[in-house]
Amino acid sequence: MPAPERHAGLVSRLSALTVDVVILTVVGLAVSTLPSVAWEQLTGTAPGWVNGVSAVVAAVLPFLYFTLSWATTGQTPGDILLGLVVRHRDGGRVGLLQAGLRAFGGLLLPPLWLVGMLAVLWNPERRAWHDRLFRTVVCYVPPRHPASVGTAGSAGSVRSQGTDRPGAA
Repeated sequence: MPAPERHAGLVSRLSALTVDVVILTVVGLAVSTLPSVAWEQLTGTAPGWVNGVSAVVAAVLPFLYFTLSWATTGQTPGDILLGLVVRHRDGGRVGLLQAGLRAFGGLLLPPLWLVGMLAVLWNPERRAWHDRLFRTVVCYVPPRHPASVGTAGSAGSVRSQGTDRPGAA
C-alpha cells in the first residue's frame, strides 16, 4: 500500500512560485524585446506589428505556462525543482479547463492569491483558498524507491565495510 501523500507547505509553495516568476520574467523580457532587436539588426527598422505581436505573446505566456504545466504533468519548472505536484483533490490529474481557470484566477488577482496562500498554515490538508475553489491539492512528489537498491548483486547494493570479496561476510 503506498504511503499517504504529504501536502506541500507554504515555504515550498512560495519558493516554487518564486522560481516560476523568475523564469517568466526572463522569458517574458526576451519574448517582448528580442524580436524587434533582431529585426532592427537585419533591416534597420522593426515594423510596429513586431512589437505588437511580441507584447501579446509575452502577455499570454504566463497563462500558457501555468495552464499547460498543470494540465500535462501537474508541475511547473518551479514545482519540479521543489518536488511539488498539483493534482485534483481526488488525486487525479488536473484537467485543461481546471488548470486554465486556476491559472487565470492567480494571474487576474495575484494579491488575493498570495493572501489565500496563508490558509495553508491552518488548513489540515494545507489547501489555499484557490485550491479549495478550483478543487486542487499541492503535494510533495513521493520519493522513488528503485527495486534494485539493497538487493544482492545489484549496482545499488551496499557491501559490508572492510570487505572487497563477493560473498564474504
